[in-house]
Amino acid sequence: MNHKDAALPLVYSCSGCSSAAQTANAAALELDSRGSAQMSCIAGVGGGVAPLVRLAQSGRTIVAIDGCALACARQCLAQHGIAPTHHVLLPQLGVKKKYHTRYDPQQVAEVVQAVEALTHPARQTLKETTV
Repeated sequence: MNHKDAALPLVYSCSGCSSAAQTANAAALELDSRGSAQMSCIAGVGGGVAPLVRLAQSGRTIVAIDGCALACARQCLAQHGIAPTHHVLLPQLGVKKKYHTRYDPQQVAEVVQAVEALTHPARQTLKETTV
């Protein structure tokens, strides 16, 4: 991890078998690739992998993106006494949980925009005023 990454929020997502879970995962990957957040491994946190748990406990802003009300990402963090700064529950953004189907890239873009508005409000205001 470089110093630039340390200033970014950490993002964790569920990545289960539904389209909503894969929307959450794809959004987290996009946030990471854009440099809006640093994605870390929620399976490692849930599994108690020491370096990943320490990173989650580092005091950085945390965004947990969950595809459904089971809130697996939030629950993995809670096992270690960690509450996310922001918990994004995709059904509240209109994302429906479907099985045997792929995620909708448009919904991924909407989730990314919603998370960026939470974590970088000044950047969001700038986008709105320059569009």
